[in-house]
Parts: sequence; C-alpha cells; structure tokens
Amino acid sequence: MEYADRINRIPPYLFAEIDKTITSKRKSGVDVISLGIGDPDIPTPKEIVESLSLASQKTVNHRYPSYEGMIGFRDACAVWMKNRFNVELNPESEVLTLIGSKEGIAHMPLAFVNPSDVVLYSNPGYPVYEVGTILADGIPVPIPLEIENDFKPDLSAIDIKTARKARIMHLNYPNNPTAATVEKEFFSEVVSFAKEHDIIVCHDAAYSEVSFDGYKAPSFLEVDGALDVGIEFHSLSKTFNMTGWRIGFAAGNPEVIAGLGKVKQNVDSGVFQGIQEAAITALNLPATIIEKNNRIIQARRNLMVDGLSRLGWKVPKPKATFYLWIPVPDGSPSIDFAKKVLDETGVVVTPGVGFGKYGEGYIRIALTQSEQRLKEALDRLEKLE
Repeated sequence: MEYADRINRIPPYLFAEIDKTITSKRKSGVDVISLGIGDPDIPTPKEIVESLSLASQKTVNHRYPSYEGMIGFRDACAVWMKNRFNVELNPESEVLTLIGSKEGIAHMPLAFVNPSDVVLYSNPGYPVYEVGTILADGIPVPIPLEIENDFKPDLSAIDIKTARKARIMHLNYPNNPTAATVEKEFFSEVVSFAKEHDIIVCHDAAYSEVSFDGYKAPSFLEVDGALDVGIEFHSLSKTFNMTGWRIGFAAGNPEVIAGLGKVKQNVDSGVFQGIQEAAITALNLPATIIEKNNRIIQARRNLMVDGLSRLGWKVPKPKATFYLWIPVPDGSPSIDFAKKVLDETGVVVTPGVGFGKYGEGYIRIALTQSEQRLKEALDRLEKLE
C-alpha cells in the first residue's frame, strides 16, 4: 500500500513522537516528568463538567447536531467576544463551531487553496499550519520569527512575488512556542499587508486568556479592517482546561467563515450538543475562574524561571502562554539536547526544531505539571552533566 504523495510530504508529528518516547521510557521503569506537551493538568471547572452531565441526558442531544453549531453556543461566543474584546459579531454568519481550533486551522486551506497557491505561516509555530497546507496541495512558506524582531514576522521582508501568490497567512499571538506577545499596532500592519496582497489572515488566539502581570492579549478582530481580511480561531482547551473536550470556534469575515463551513459540512457532522451546552456554561463563567488558573501558572512560571536561571540557563519571563522558550544551554542541536535531558534525568523538554527550522537553537518547556513535580524536575536538571 503506497501513501499519497501529500502524506509522504508530511513530517512526523512532533507530539505523537514525544508520546511514543514517553511511553517507551515509562515501560522501562523511568519516572518521566513530561514538560513537553501543552496539555493543562488543572481539572476542567466542575460547573462545566456538571453541565455536560445534565446535557448528556437530554435525548435531543443524542441526534446529529447542526453543521455550523448550535445557535445558542454561537450566541455565547459572540457575547464573549463582545465582553472580552468589544468585537461585534453576527453569530449566524460570523461564528462557526469547531471540533477544537486545530480542526478548523487544518481545514482552512481546503476551502481556499489551490495547487501552487502559497500559504504563509509563522515559523517556529504550531505544526498544523504547515501540515494543513500540504494536505490541500498548497505550498507552505515559513515566515521567520526571530529574537531580533521579538519573535514577530518582518512583513516587509516577505518576497513580493511570494506575497502575490499567497492565499492565507497563519499568525498566532500570544505565540506558541515562543510565548511572544504583540499589541494592536502589529495587527494593524497585518491588515494593511493583507489588503495590499489579497491574503486571508488566520489568527490563532488559543492562548489569548493565559496571561500574567496585568497583560491582556488583544484580538486581531479589534483592529479596523480585520473583519475585511480574516478570521480568528479561539479554543476552550487552554482557557478552561478542556483539551480533551474538543470544542472551539472561528470568528470573523462571513465569506471566510462560510468557506470553512462548507468544508466542514462535507467532512464532519459537528460537535456533540452536550459538549456545546457545557461550552456555553464555560463562556458564561466569571472571569475569576480564568484568573485563578493564571495565578497557578504564573507561580509555576516564576518557580521555573528562577530555578533554571540559578542553573545558568538564560530564561526569558513570558507575559503569556504556559510555555518557556529557552536557548539550548550548551549550544548543541535541540534534538540532541532534549534526548540528553530525557536519558539523563527522565525530564521531557521539546526540541525547538520540532516547530520548524527557525526553532533550532531553542527548547520549549510546558508549565503543565504541579509545583511539586516542577521542583523535582529542577532537582534532576541540576545534576545534568
């Protein structure tokens, strides 16, 4: 059985490979502390769980959901966007329910990209930006995120011929894996660039609510003209510790939303309505729920930044996300360093090159373990040779 060419073009999925490595180590008796995958360990709020329990007993929810999602959920998304970002949206035409934002991001190129069309994507970045493009037979072109520009893309450096061929540009702030943040002025530049070259902007805002020290991340849709050129992906996974629930939404330009919706009509049958009802509960929770989560993550951030700095590692203190983006301490290739750390200490860190070639020279640490386990990880890393 031969794979299609597009499958052969897909690089191994980083997090699936990490999962395999962890499983292998644990089978051999190693007490692995995984700081690799961004999967929150804090439980989903009980109000959300209780809401699902009740909703799952409603027989009306046992049938096929609507393709675009319950209007009640899309209404809740629109209200949340208004309350959080002061962005006005029509829930019927400018909001679409997703089986997690990953699914929507992956399907976007199928709606708008033809063979030989270019998709610009931030690199290092979430691997799905590139993979979704490959599956649509498009040409993925990385936009470097480099420390000299605070891990923001230099739009003026994008080749004009490439920009003219581009159909989509993927951006993500607060950023995974670099934890970089931007202000609205940057998004204004993006809107101007997109209008000049007729590009659809897809902004991944999965980490918009994970922030510290008084920082509040802006929405791309807050900027004048953003609704003319693109959409924003929001996820309940990181905001409400719901990674396993698979629920998110896309919001923005109605034509882009309709195109993505057309793909979804033909490849999936929507999100279980019980989960959508639980997601409505989540979006209506008081902000104190999110603030409590962020205090926990901020304490972990401080613990790890201080601890790793004492070991001589150069660790920037991020204002958002639950990641640390760290230059490889010994200057070795990131994969070699990550393997060394795992073999010698049983601690999993993610090699930066797994997020793209511009991630080489860095490792990413996820703050998704308890303070007790993080302290244990620091004790082990102190003994690293």
